[in-house]
Amino acid sequence: MKRFAAARALMVLFTLAACTSSTGDGEGTASEPETTDEDSAPTGATGSETGAVTGDVVGTVVRFTSDATSVDVTIGEESPAARDFLSMLPLTIGVQEFNGREKISYLPRELAYEGSPGSDPEDGDLIYFVPWGNLGFYYDTEGVGYSDQTLHIGTFDASLDKLERLEGEDITVEIVE
Repeated sequence: MKRFAAARALMVLFTLAACTSSTGDGEGTASEPETTDEDSAPTGATGSETGAVTGDVVGTVVRFTSDATSVDVTIGEESPAARDFLSMLPLTIGVQEFNGREKISYLPRELAYEGSPGSDPEDGDLIYFVPWGNLGFYYDTEGVGYSDQTLHIGTFDASLDKLERLEGEDITVEIVE
């Protein structure tokens, strides 16, 4: 199952790479606006009014910070959901415990996720759960399987204790420069 998810993720990456390449006629793709050196934005910055993220997504580090701790999440794959998440930053959210397996947070709006692959989450994954429109920091995925509704956003390395210190309101989420 995990091999299938990994193969599917690679297929999506190759497809996205092919879709975003230039046609040679000077025009960009419809899904991502072409930028020049003058108007290019750093990774995670929003492009035009469409909210598209310009720059590379893979390897972008996002920091979730409370008064007591911070947790860094590395965006490890290119997807519409990951790009849209980055376009929302910086933002302030709340984090709470859910069901003894994840810490969840609700975003100010749903992510644009069409074309994002589902996933078979593992401990240490930050996911977006489509039906509820929330992020989830998984720390106990025992018994959780593949779902088209669970979209992988990134990975983190934090203990349950550290995740518990994230709980509460006024958690700042921003791209680490």
